[in-house]
Amino acid sequence: MKKVLVGAGKINFPEELADGLRDLAEVVYESPREEAYIEELRDADALIAGMETVDDAFLDKAPGLGIVARFGVGYDSVDVGACTKRGIHVTHTPGVLSGAVADLTWGLILSQMRGIVESDGHVREGWAGRTRRLPLGADTEGKTLGIVGMGRIGVEVAKRAQGFDVDVVYSDVYRREDLEESMGIKFVEFDELLKSADIVSIHVPLIPSTRHLIGAREFELMKEDAIIVNTSRGPVIDQAALVESLKEGKIGGAALDVFEEEPLPAGDELAGLGSTVLASHIGSATVETRRKMAEVCAVNVRAFLEGKTPPNLVPEQRK
Repeated sequence: MKKVLVGAGKINFPEELADGLRDLAEVVYESPREEAYIEELRDADALIAGMETVDDAFLDKAPGLGIVARFGVGYDSVDVGACTKRGIHVTHTPGVLSGAVADLTWGLILSQMRGIVESDGHVREGWAGRTRRLPLGADTEGKTLGIVGMGRIGVEVAKRAQGFDVDVVYSDVYRREDLEESMGIKFVEFDELLKSADIVSIHVPLIPSTRHLIGAREFELMKEDAIIVNTSRGPVIDQAALVESLKEGKIGGAALDVFEEEPLPAGDELAGLGSTVLASHIGSATVETRRKMAEVCAVNVRAFLEGKTPPNLVPEQRK
C-alpha cells in the first residue's frame, strides 16, 4: 500500500481529510523536527509539506516520492527543478487563501496608519493616568495605494480598497487592462509607483527576480511618510535596508507579516522600532481558509494516488 506523509501537521491537515485518503494509502503524521520524519520519508509516495525545504538533499532521502503537495500558495521552499528532473509532481493551493491574505493586508494598513497596536498597549499600561500622548494617525481617504503584483491576492486587496476611497495604482510584469476599467485602477511603472504611493503593498511570489526587490534604492524613491506592507515573502524586502530606512526616517513605517528569517529572532532590531507593526506569518491563518487549503491538498494527493495528473500543479509544471 502506498504511503502519504503529512509534515504540515494535524492542525492544518485534519484526520477527517486523512481518512478520505486511507482507502488508497496509509497516512502518517510526523513533524519534520523529529528524527522519525526521515524514517517515514524513506518509503513515502506522497508528501503534504509545510515549510520543509525540499531540495536535492531532501529528495535523496525520499526515493519513492511521486508528489510534493505544498500546503500554501507559495512554494519557494521547494526546488521545482529538482523535483521535475525526478518525475515528482509539485502542487500548491492557489486561490483559496487570497481573501484571507487581503483581509490581513488591510488590517496591517489600518493598524499602521491608526496606531492601533500602540494604542492597545497604552490602554493596557494604564490609560487612565494619561502618562503619555500618542501621535495622531492618518486617514486612508485621499491616499494612494500602490500594489506591487496584481495576481489573485493583489486583486483582492484592490477590491477591498474600493471601500476606503483611495486611489489605486499597480505595477506588474503583466498589465491588467480589464481590471483597470472595471475597478478604476491605474498601471504605472515600478519606480513611479514607489514615488507616488502613500501605501506600498507587496504581493509577489519569491523567485530570483523578486528577491530583495525592495532595497535601499527603492526606499530612497518612496515618500518620507509612506508605509510599506508585506504579506508575501520576507526576502522580497532587504530587511537590513528596511531597518536603516526606518531609523533614518526615509519612510514612515512598515507593517509586516513575513520576514527574511522566521521566526523573527529574539531581540531583532526591527522589533525595537516604534514605526512597525509585526505579525507572525498569519496571512492564511483562519479556520475557513486553512480548511480549504487542506481540501485542495487532499484533492491533489488523491488524484496522484489514482494515477491522474494533480489539478493544482505549480506553473513550472503545467503544460
